[in-house]
Amino acid sequence: MSSLHRPLGTLRDGADPVLLTPERAGWHYTGLRVLRLEPGVARTIQTGEFEAFILPLSGGCTVRVDDERFVLHGRDSVFSRVTDFAYVPRAAEVELLAVNGAEVALPMARCTRRLSPLYGPAENVPVEVRGGGRATRQVSNFGVPGVWDHADKLNACELITPDGNWSSYPPHKHDEATECEVVNEEVYYFRISGAGGFGLHRTYTADGALDENVAVRDGDVFLIPRGYHGPCVAAPGYPMYYLNVLAGPAEERSMAFCDDPAHGWVRDTWQHQELDPRCPMTNAEGVS
Repeated sequence: MSSLHRPLGTLRDGADPVLLTPERAGWHYTGLRVLRLEPGVARTIQTGEFEAFILPLSGGCTVRVDDERFVLHGRDSVFSRVTDFAYVPRAAEVELLAVNGAEVALPMARCTRRLSPLYGPAENVPVEVRGGGRATRQVSNFGVPGVWDHADKLNACELITPDGNWSSYPPHKHDEATECEVVNEEVYYFRISGAGGFGLHRTYTADGALDENVAVRDGDVFLIPRGYHGPCVAAPGYPMYYLNVLAGPAEERSMAFCDDPAHGWVRDTWQHQELDPRCPMTNAEGVS
């Protein structure tokens, strides 16, 4: 069994589907929680050393932190629309309340600077279509540098891959501080549309020390401590979503990476291919 692949249930914390701390991952900065909010029952969490985004996966909620109150309208599912979200700082007490219940992701990063809480409207989230042909996919850049600069270490974005398509391709890495890349620990959190659905994910190193090829299913987590990662392949009939969470030691937030030189040439072919007309699959208004 892969030590990097954490299937649904292996990171469960009581009723919550995912509790991934840096210690459980075996690294220093990046974490993820997925909370299940019961209808009308307030949850209080302490952020401690971590900054976080409050990102509704299904349903919406109210966020109270530092005398601020944010109403997150959320969404029916990750496949239905781009959501609004909130940033919460380290050393904060955060109250979450969902009148009708909700599932909420908290991408997290261990950090040192304490910033103020802030609301992120769905309408301000850039939705990008990347790739070409069968490598066409949607990227919702809600928490990336240059779009969301109100964070110390935390980077996050959402991807939706139409069924039958490839994403996170060409394979790329970010495990060295070079002119090309920065060091980031990365989490992939998968959701698959359709009962029994699945996809494929690959992570490997040039020296063969890592060589992981796994089937991923709804709710699975995959850890990227180092090495090239990609592709993620959505099986025909089953669109794939994943939340990427990245953080690392660099002074400035960055998501810079290097392609595997064996496959980087594929990028040049996209200019000659039509984009998959199914993308973008969602936006702030709903399913496009």
